[in-house]
Amino acid sequence: MNKQGRTQLALGVLLILLGAWFLLDRTMPAFHSFFDKYTEWPTNMLLIGGAIFIVGLVLGQPGLSVPAAIVAGIGGIFYYQEMTRDSGSWSYMWALIPGLCGVGTVLQGLLGENTAYNLRRGLNLMVVSAVLFLVFSAFLGGWNVLGNYGAPILLILLGVYVLGRGLYRSFRNRSEEE
Repeated sequence: MNKQGRTQLALGVLLILLGAWFLLDRTMPAFHSFFDKYTEWPTNMLLIGGAIFIVGLVLGQPGLSVPAAIVAGIGGIFYYQEMTRDSGSWSYMWALIPGLCGVGTVLQGLLGENTAYNLRRGLNLMVVSAVLFLVFSAFLGGWNVLGNYGAPILLILLGVYVLGRGLYRSFRNRSEEE
């Protein structure tokens, strides 16, 4: 079966399952009450992200792991905020979104699409996101693990990372030329 046939088959099965879900939800109160907690905000975003990932696996499209990771990750952020009643944390939580792209890119590479490039790119995105998260949360008071010196120390560590990476690349390029 060619790729278009697999896509239509998967979409048809997905639509049938979705229709059966909605039919059972409308006709069986026990089914509705059992799954009610999973269809509430923000848990539904986690499930939608998982569904996007599964659709990507079924269709053989590893690239769908990037939007799946973003949707599920944002659902996880909203779930955290809902459970802790800390909606003010969004002022620095947004910095995790590039890391979610990185997680999806790593998954894309692990599923076989340009593996080495996607792993390297995904890990870089996760490092950048972690640094952004730490810096913004230190400045905006969300994460106070280093006390009053958190933000300056994080900026120094970021500078050391950037400098070390640049030196490593220049020495690697110089040794390849020789």
